[in-house]
Amino acid sequence: MSTTARSCPECSGRLQQERTETVCGECGLVVGEDSLDRGPEWRSFADDDTDPKRTGAPLTRSRHDRGLSTEIGYSSRLKGRKRRRVARMRRQHSRAQISTKSERNKVYAFTEIRRLTDRLQLPKSIRDRSCVLFESGQDADLLPGRSLEGFAAAAVYATCRADGLSRTVDEVVAHAKATRAELQTAYDALNRDLGLPTGPIDPAEYLARFASDLDLPQAIERAARDLLEGLDTAFVTGRNPGGVAAACLYTAARERSYPLTQAEAADAGGVTPVTLRTTYVELTED
Repeated sequence: MSTTARSCPECSGRLQQERTETVCGECGLVVGEDSLDRGPEWRSFADDDTDPKRTGAPLTRSRHDRGLSTEIGYSSRLKGRKRRRVARMRRQHSRAQISTKSERNKVYAFTEIRRLTDRLQLPKSIRDRSCVLFESGQDADLLPGRSLEGFAAAAVYATCRADGLSRTVDEVVAHAKATRAELQTAYDALNRDLGLPTGPIDPAEYLARFASDLDLPQAIERAARDLLEGLDTAFVTGRNPGGVAAACLYTAARERSYPLTQAEAADAGGVTPVTLRTTYVELTED
């Protein structure tokens, strides 16, 4: 029961909402009635006695049909001929859901995107937007001659770039079914033809995750962040942001005599030890 800010037209008493009726708490006058039940009207078909819900799963962009398709379930109560007939119906229904090659490609790619975002521990918003980006690339006729796995991985990587999430190409490739070359080719096509809103990644986005992977103390992470904030924009431009972040962590660790090797820092940043050492030398010279 909730109280409204209006008053009774008869006695100016306080009105209260009781289920579908608005009544006066002083004289009992029924001021209005809302016969619509605005609660959920659901049905699960699993157990109508204990679970009377009457809606299915919510719409999602990570399914080729937005999650609107129906499925013929399984029942242990069916026997003999009826069970075989339902099995044939289920098989034919599954085949009829995908009628074109375009839909088949979309089903495969969306499955790969869901798997990849799950392995990378990315939120559902990234998963859904990656599927939308893949669909846009498919509508722009960018898929012929290119790898579906590469486009799925590129869609995830591009969405992370657009959202400012710190995921390197090597991290995506490590969990994807595509090679680095396939991902790069697909990403270039998406970026060129669709004009992706992807700017340079701030190396600071990588610091916390790299420090956690390397099990570094917070003092070193803070020192690396201070070092990174003091860098000139021209120093960061054109460099691998993961490599710059790893080099800052390595520099801060060296200044505090913390046992961190160049190989460990380079591995965390997804660069070679030579790249990290070059950046470290330039950092210490500055």
